[in-house]
Amino acid sequence: MSGISGHWAFAFGVLGNIVSFIVFLSPLPTFYKIYKKKSTDGYQSIPYVVALFSSMLWIYYAFLKTNTTLLITINSFGVFIETIYVGFYLFYAPKKSRVQTIKMLSLFVVGGFGAIILVTQFLFKGAIRGQVVGWICLIFSLCVFVAPLGIVRQVIKTKSVEYMPLLLSVFLTLSAVMWFFYGLLLKDINIAAPNVLGFIFGILQIVLYVIYSKKEKAILKEQKLPEIQKPAVIVSDDNTNVNKKLPELTQEQIIDIVRLAGLLANTEKVQVATCPHDHANCGVKATANVENMPKLQTVETS
Repeated sequence: MSGISGHWAFAFGVLGNIVSFIVFLSPLPTFYKIYKKKSTDGYQSIPYVVALFSSMLWIYYAFLKTNTTLLITINSFGVFIETIYVGFYLFYAPKKSRVQTIKMLSLFVVGGFGAIILVTQFLFKGAIRGQVVGWICLIFSLCVFVAPLGIVRQVIKTKSVEYMPLLLSVFLTLSAVMWFFYGLLLKDINIAAPNVLGFIFGILQIVLYVIYSKKEKAILKEQKLPEIQKPAVIVSDDNTNVNKKLPELTQEQIIDIVRLAGLLANTEKVQVATCPHDHANCGVKATANVENMPKLQTVETS
């Protein structure tokens, strides 16, 4: 029975390595933007410092346990890639952000990790040392999984999923599932327990994304102005009771119609003002004015 559970643990460990590998590579688009801008304005280094510290802790824990090779492989890659991220950030960060990042590195990586190694090596021995380091990893992992609550709160407050990528939430949820079963099959509560919380928060983020992305689409649809339809000229034929739609007028034809309407109005005013008694001569003048009007362009009907 233990052999079967060992094979299943290995399978979930491999799947966990694959999913976690993708999660570790997810910040690449962010650093590509930093490279294009030659600046880290708008970005913080704390997620990468925390991820580096977490990977180092799990490697230390894995060396104190047995049958945790897959835990060592993925976290070794995590230390490698997070170190590159932090170094890249320091290279493009302004002086203030660079100083803050160095302080966090000193606090977590040098001070924190160094203190954990010294305390556990000198104060604890054997299996108890592994248990203490495991508890530290468990507590820190719970804190890391609780961190997205700030993003969840922002999504609910702003009703926008702009700052909560769906794919990252999906892969984090899958990663939690894989590592939960890996720890469960190895009967290691320090690996399994934090991923229960990770799974819950991952599902919560996916549900919120589905809800608020639909609301965003609905709001955008309501705010969209209705399209202005061009007026169409419809001529009704009394003999056949058929409505015929004339083609749309061109801009030149519309201008001619406006000019014609203006000339007709002026002609009527001239008749009333200049010839109140001479109806015969006014008729001649009106006819002459009509002859001088511009000709409309013909519109072909189909």
